[in-house]
Amino acid sequence: MATAKPKSKVATVLEQPKGGRALGMWISAALSLVSAVFTLPFLSWIQLVRISELLQTLGLGIEDIHLYRSYSYFMFLWDFVAESKAGILGFPAFMLIVLAVAAFVLNVIFVLIVVINKVGKRGHLEFYVYGKIAALLTMFSGIYCIWYCFGWANAKTYPGSFAPTVLVYIMIVVALVTYVIQKILEAEERKIYHEHGLLIELKRNWVLFIFLIPCFVYFLINNYLPMAGIYFAFVRFNFKDGLFFSPFVKMDNFRFLIKADLWGLTYKTILYNVVFIGLGNILQIFFAILVSQCGIKWFKKTSQTLIFMPHFVSYVIVKIFVFALLEYNTGMITNIVKNTTGNWPDFYNKASYWPFIIVVANIWKGVGYGMVVYLATIMGISDEYYEAAKIDGANIYQQIQYITLPLLKPTFVILLIYAIGGIMRGQFDLFYQLTGSNAVLYPTTDILDTYIYRITISQPTSMAYGTAAGLYQSFFGLAIVLITNAIIKRADESLALF
Repeated sequence: MATAKPKSKVATVLEQPKGGRALGMWISAALSLVSAVFTLPFLSWIQLVRISELLQTLGLGIEDIHLYRSYSYFMFLWDFVAESKAGILGFPAFMLIVLAVAAFVLNVIFVLIVVINKVGKRGHLEFYVYGKIAALLTMFSGIYCIWYCFGWANAKTYPGSFAPTVLVYIMIVVALVTYVIQKILEAEERKIYHEHGLLIELKRNWVLFIFLIPCFVYFLINNYLPMAGIYFAFVRFNFKDGLFFSPFVKMDNFRFLIKADLWGLTYKTILYNVVFIGLGNILQIFFAILVSQCGIKWFKKTSQTLIFMPHFVSYVIVKIFVFALLEYNTGMITNIVKNTTGNWPDFYNKASYWPFIIVVANIWKGVGYGMVVYLATIMGISDEYYEAAKIDGANIYQQIQYITLPLLKPTFVILLIYAIGGIMRGQFDLFYQLTGSNAVLYPTTDILDTYIYRITISQPTSMAYGTAAGLYQSFFGLAIVLITNAIIKRADESLALF
């Protein structure tokens, strides 16, 4: 019979209980807090050594740039790279900021987790996931900083001009010690819960992991690598230097958007989407319930098809429909209004009509698709609920109120969160096709997407403005999703997305 391997003295000491947790967890949390402090954006990471030779290489004099002997990872990009216009140094410095910020956030999360000490079903194993990733990111940030100074900046400018500070080396050591401590604690806790590590999992299920490779490659190429284009929002793009080596201009692209009535464009984009989401979901649920309650099979199928069909109609065709209805001389609605009231409405020269027109067009085209989603949920509700309700004397309206609508709530919440995630992204096809470049209608129909499109088309080198707007939209959408999910989770945790 195999005997258990005795614990090492280090493991025994680290497992000693202190304040409801193992001593090693407190040490890991303290070291993670130190790592978080090291990654604050005002501590020096990069120092300049041969300043005069460096400035000469960059074609600058000492009077051309305000210099410091050392920089934090943030201020190096924000001050030195921006003022020196050394675009060749910009993108790698931007990636250093991304790594350092990610390391800071994860270190703080791990410290908070240890302090709160909310033990899961697998003990503290979930804690160590955050802790190990935070430690690895911290180490990688330091190693990347060393490579950036010696392997990139010195090679692209003047050799020996840049060097990492002592803080970077200390940070790597602290992160390494943190990682080792957590691995020791994790190994002992895995034995308690009969868990095994990634290497054993790979060995046991290597075939399944091979099948995951295409999915991983797909998301890497199409979803993660394009994120590097975020840097586009902070440069003044020119074709000579290209995307990654154009001059870094800080927040200038965002200032341009603010000057272009960013708040008004944001207000209109959000307001339209709120109406689309609210009214759209109400009508989708309404039509789904109507179709589900229809007893005549052929009429039910026909109605479902007719309501769903507009989803497949291109917005170009929708534009033709709208034009045929509203054109000044031959439009059907125009002539009906003229003949019944004596007034001759000019829809394409009066902006106040178009919020209503755009909402109607969007609802007409999109209500069928959403209806199918809700109808599928209704079809999945067991008939036993309705039969029991009928026995208890519930009429059709009470069945809808107390059975159908409550059971549609999870589907509604999920669709609501997804829709809110794109609340800052207007439906460009809808707005552009219906109104085109009619400047008269801009006061009520111009949203962020159409404005950025016009700027990009009129100024081919202003693509950075579009990226800045897209980044603004993405962060706004992310914040809204997190807030909405937190509110839903607080009300009913089972309905939350995550």
